[in-house]
Amino acid sequence: MSETDDRTTGTAAGPPALTVVRPGALTTVQDLGRPGHAHLGVGRSGALDRPAHELANRLAGNPAGHATLETTVDGCAVRAGTAVTAVVTGAPCPVRVDGRPVAWGAAVRVPAGAVLDVGRAAGGLRSYVAFAGGLAVPPVLGSRSRDLLSGLGPEPLAAGAVLPLGAPCGPPAHADAVPWAGPPVGGLVLPVVLGPRDDWFTPAALRTLARGAFRVAAASNRIGLRTEGPALERATDGELPSEGMVLGAVQVPPDGCPVVFLADHPTTGGYPVVGVVPEAELAAAAQAVPGTPVRFVPVRG
Repeated sequence: MSETDDRTTGTAAGPPALTVVRPGALTTVQDLGRPGHAHLGVGRSGALDRPAHELANRLAGNPAGHATLETTVDGCAVRAGTAVTAVVTGAPCPVRVDGRPVAWGAAVRVPAGAVLDVGRAAGGLRSYVAFAGGLAVPPVLGSRSRDLLSGLGPEPLAAGAVLPLGAPCGPPAHADAVPWAGPPVGGLVLPVVLGPRDDWFTPAALRTLARGAFRVAAASNRIGLRTEGPALERATDGELPSEGMVLGAVQVPPDGCPVVFLADHPTTGGYPVVGVVPEAELAAAAQAVPGTPVRFVPVRG
């Protein structure tokens, strides 16, 4: 047998890599993002459900910062060029290796030449797929994350694309039970620290924010969770000059329906920000499907 062929699997030997068989609706490479570049107009990006991303890496034996795949709604499928350990977390979904069901939320071995198929989310929106050694696509500004707003980072997955793998860092972790919050069931509750522009809204608008029947809009994406529901009434008709935007900012555009900025948010904006959702609360927003009821709980900072 030659040094370049593996006759037992029918795959070519070489640097470890994955080949995309089914890209899914939107599957992107994500890590912990590229903080510290807002002055250049570049947001942090990174995994929307950070706890699910970190858990997948931990179970695969990786550091938290290794790159994973973030799927949306209907998963993805990849073929392993060499044997690799994989873990799927985030939105619960069926996971199969060459058509055989395997565990979700645990390390599984994918033989060389086999197809790992991550299925449609049974709850929530986004699943995270970690591979031992992580995805070794070229970093941009220190991160392998795809930022949909700026266009930085590797392109969303396409059929036939090849994703290089890094060298495994350590053995996969084994756990009988792993605590995980799971997708929001029955409704999404988001605390909001009021300000800096809550004084641009009437007292009635702030009561509406706290009591209004909002829902997650279908237009939501990695940039922001958009809502549908009652409009928040402005106390002033003026306009703001563009000012800095932060992760979790609740911006109110002219239609009066709050938008919660997520990982790919713009670094500046001109619509007033009525409050900010703490970062620790945003993982649930990443898993809220369209139509999910949203309740804002205003608090004073």
